[in-house]
Amino acid sequence: MAITPEDVAYTAKLARLELTEEELERFGRDLARISAHVDQLAEVKATAADLTPVLPLIPNAEALRDDVTLPSLSRDQALSGAPDSDDGFFRVPKVIG
Repeated sequence: MAITPEDVAYTAKLARLELTEEELERFGRDLARISAHVDQLAEVKATAADLTPVLPLIPNAEALRDDVTLPSLSRDQALSGAPDSDDGFFRVPKVIG
């Protein structure tokens, strides 16, 4: 599919972009190259049976470890670094008006 300068200008208008003539030409060339690649992909005739996965769904599944509960900070330890706390909770400024 040929990309015309009018196509690029129309797309830029939809995106609310102000492009110079040089930018219109450059983006036109870029879009034409992208369109050519898409056209090449459209020519590929493949079915699911023809395709093999590039990566297994879970690579090295045996390398996954079991979840183990480990000790964590106590509430007092966690709050000790907070600039402000109240009744065992972090106190932060209101961000929604």
